[in-house]
Amino acid sequence: MEMKKRISQELGNKNPAEVVDLLVDNCQSGDGEVEGLTDEYTELEVLSMVNVGLKSLAKLPSLPKLRKLEVSDNIIAGGLDTLAEKCPNLTYLNLSGNKIKELKTLKVLQNLKNLRSLDLYSCEVSTLEDYRESVFELLPQLTYLDGFDQEDNEVPDSEADGDEDEDEAGPVGDDDDDDDEDEEDEDGSDGDEDEVGLSYLMKEGIQDEDDDGDYVEEEEEEEDGAFQGEKRKREAEDEGDDDDDE
Repeated sequence: MEMKKRISQELGNKNPAEVVDLLVDNCQSGDGEVEGLTDEYTELEVLSMVNVGLKSLAKLPSLPKLRKLEVSDNIIAGGLDTLAEKCPNLTYLNLSGNKIKELKTLKVLQNLKNLRSLDLYSCEVSTLEDYRESVFELLPQLTYLDGFDQEDNEVPDSEADGDEDEDEAGPVGDDDDDDDEDEEDEDGSDGDEDEVGLSYLMKEGIQDEDDDGDYVEEEEEEEDGAFQGEKRKREAEDEGDDDDDE
């Protein structure tokens, strides 16, 4: 399928200004130039044109928001100077499998101030002596070349996928802390309840002792009263006996 027709098919009923990602891999460029892509794609951020027969990027339209460009497995040999003008915010560029042979061809990429990752795998330039050191020196803004930084650390998956969004979730461990706090609150509640229950029982015990003591005292008072009454009765009888004797 021709590139122009493929782009039209991918667009469908959408407005070009609504398109953020556009993949037209494995179609065919009629004259080796970009076809069917216009300045109307103002919101385009990701463009993939892998294996479409591109010889040049000269006809690439202005894409001010483009940050990721995939043009691997084409036959591009130069003409990269247009990228800085047309795609000033480019951060990732994949030129793997093209016809780039010399370092001087890459010098124009110095104007891509935001470029962080560049892939030149399977390009002839990658076979040069001190290739990696030379490219990093030529393009100091680069962080990754062919998927690795200057210390041979592999690019993280998030950056390799072009995903620059950060995790919006809270810091790791927040939920655990909340759970611990809840458990502490629950433990504290149980402790309070135990203390209340213990206090209640102790209070009841004290009241029972007081009640028993009152009961004993009442019994003693009753016994004393009965004894006094009996004593008075006997004294009265004795006085009566004395009167009879007289």
